[in-house]
This record gives sequence, C-alpha cells and structure tokens, in this order.
Amino acid sequence: MSAARIVVVGTGYVGLTTGACLASLGHRVTCVDVDEAKVSRLAAGRVDILEPGLAELVTGGITSGRLSFVVGAREAVRHADGVFLCVPTPMGAGGSADLRAVEAVTAEIGDVLPTGCALITKSTVPVGTSKRIRAMLGRTDVPIVSNPEFLREGTAVSDFLNPDRIVVGSDTPGAADWVGDLYADLGAPVVVADAASAELVKYAANCFLALKLSYVNSIAELCERLGADIDLVTEGMGYDRRIGRTFLKPGPGWGGSCLPKDTSALVKVAESVNYDFRMLTSAIDENIAQRDRIVAKIAGACGGTLAGARIGVLGLAFKAGTNDLRDSPALAVSSVLGALGAEITAYDPAVDGVIDGMTVVDDPYQVAKDADVIVVLTEWAEFKHLDWTIMADAMEGDDVVDTRNLLDPRTVIDAGLSWQGVGRPRAAGRKRVTVS
Repeated sequence: MSAARIVVVGTGYVGLTTGACLASLGHRVTCVDVDEAKVSRLAAGRVDILEPGLAELVTGGITSGRLSFVVGAREAVRHADGVFLCVPTPMGAGGSADLRAVEAVTAEIGDVLPTGCALITKSTVPVGTSKRIRAMLGRTDVPIVSNPEFLREGTAVSDFLNPDRIVVGSDTPGAADWVGDLYADLGAPVVVADAASAELVKYAANCFLALKLSYVNSIAELCERLGADIDLVTEGMGYDRRIGRTFLKPGPGWGGSCLPKDTSALVKVAESVNYDFRMLTSAIDENIAQRDRIVAKIAGACGGTLAGARIGVLGLAFKAGTNDLRDSPALAVSSVLGALGAEITAYDPAVDGVIDGMTVVDDPYQVAKDADVIVVLTEWAEFKHLDWTIMADAMEGDDVVDTRNLLDPRTVIDAGLSWQGVGRPRAAGRKRVTVS
C-alpha cells in the first residue's frame, strides 16, 4: 500500500516502538503525548526507554522526515488515515483493566476524526472495548479496529519488525484488512477477525504464558522435593514440539507490565460472563506462592531468620534487557526481605536512584561487602562473569541463592561458596580460609 498518515497516541514502550517502526516501513507518523518535556526530548532524538535499536529508529525517522512528535492529539488527528491508541491500561480497582486513558483520548478526538479514519486500539483492552468506543463516538463513519501488540520488553523492535503474526479485528468490513496492509512489507501471517476475537487473542496468549511459567515453577518445587533436576526435566520436555522450549525456565515468579494485569483482567472478564476461570486464578496464586518459597529459601540460607541479615541482591528489573521495575518479582522478593528485617544492598545495571527499603549501588561487587547471602533475582548475563573469588572475600557468609539458575555452580563453589538454585540440587562448598 502507499504510505499512510498515521497518528500514534502515547509514547511508552508500545507507542514509541509502534511509531518508530511504522515510520521505518515508510509511513508518515506523528507521535502524540501529553508530557511536553518528554515530547521535546523525543523530538531531539533522546529516548529514555532502554530498548535495543529503538533510539536509532527514532533518530532515523526524524532525519527522514517521516517521524515527528507533538503535544496534544486533537490537532494531530485531523488529517490522519489511522490513529493508534497506545495509552496505558493498568490494573484498576478490583483487577479489571482501567480504560480511563482510552476513554479520555476517544472523547478528545472523537468529533474531529476524518470520515473513514481507522481508530485502532493497540493497547491491551478487554473484550467489548471496540463496542464501548463505538458507543462513545456516536459515529458510524469511523471504523474501530483492534490490533493487539505482542512486543516483549528488551526485544520490542525485533518483535515488531519480525512478528510471528499480525492480528487485526473489526466489525466494519474492510477496516481490518486496511490495518493489516500497513504491515505488508513484514511478510507475516495476518489473522483477520471480528473485534471481540482480536481483543481476546492478546489476553489468551499472555495468560497462557503465565500458566506455563507457573507450571514450570511448580515442577521446580517438585524437583527439589523429589531430588530431580529442573534443567534436565525441561530439556526433556522442550524437545516435544507441542510444548517447545520457551517459558520453561523457573524463577522468582512472573511480573512486568503485562502478565500481572492481563491475568487479573481476564479473570474479571470471565467473571462478567459467569465463568469461574479456576485454572488462571490458580496460576496467579502459584505465582504468589513462588515468591514466598524464594523468601523462605533465602531465610534458610540465613539460618532461619531474616532479622538483621545482610542480603546482597543482584538484579531489580523484572527481566534482563530492560529498566522496567513494574511488578518486578525481584522488587517483590526484596520488599518482603526488607519487611522481615533484612538489610538490602542491591545492584542492577539498568537501574539507579533511590528505592525505598534498600541501598542501591552502582558496582555489583559492592553488594557482597559483609553480605550474609547473595541473591540473584534478575538474569543479567554480566552476573555470570563476575569474579566470585572477589565476591567471596568480601562476604561475611558463604551462600549464594540463584533464583534464575543463571550462574555456573562450579564457579561459585570453586570460589569457596555454596550455591543453590531453583529446582536443582544444592551445590555445597566451603568458605575459604585466608591465612594471614
């Protein structure tokens, strides 16, 4: 198709990635935000989000003239062919998705949208949102399209430009096809659906991944009780093409900006049609239980009590490759440790500043100073390459709790420390004795 005039409302992870990538595909894109300072930074090519390749795409789009940034959506949409809503839909009261931002933008631009301009929900929204927007607009000449995103933080640009599939849904004939054509150069399969089905796809996909993660954490707990090794169990599972290898790594629980709110929202959607989604609620409960098990494991390494224990934490972001702390399991575990009386010193390569209840340092070796236990909570690759002999010399205790099974146990043991992971046999070592 020829270049379209696109407006993207919202410049968070999804909005900025969508705008920059659509511009790279040849469309003329205007990104809108209400934060004047943020718009000024973006217009100058300064990107605050840690996302590989995004800053380069933004700079390239600005230089080509295909990407611009403005404050306020009302004027920006007057000549648009399509408007993407990429505003936050956080967890609201009771667990349902909070659609106030979507509704506010719809109210702001509803009467100035050109006839035929597609209003496209990219934000994750509950089933029925397209009908809700249609009722708010009170117009039949503006097609409403659902086009859910499947972007992972840390690989968002790659995911956008190399998608598994494009999902578009609308109850207006032809509207979904037009939005699907925006991505034609990517060569990905396009699933064209009704609006309700497209809206449900994102929730169904994310909640399945949450189920898979909770399941593997449960299997890891069984491994510990039965003397099995989760790495070998998941290797054996992963060869089955019906199961696959992804999302089979145990950890301190799942978190981030999507899975917690999407699982909660789908439970609420199910409740609205009188369906008790027990499998999903069990996965949510299991996720909370996993964090409690990790805290208990750390307490055990501290001799049974956390009061006064000095804990060195490696990793705060919810996963490696991002500086996002939203619903981070690393923060959740650290908060519980602090509430139980532990003194926390933490390091994360993408996080700085002050976090309540802990000391955040800018050198990973500083977390080891006088620590009773070192805990790995985020799977940053650089932690594998630390000099664990230096870490051991700085520590008061001799235990490393690796909640991501990231480290080589032999490296830790050779440094004179003990290592324990999740769902794997504990590797015991002995603290080195320094002879003066």
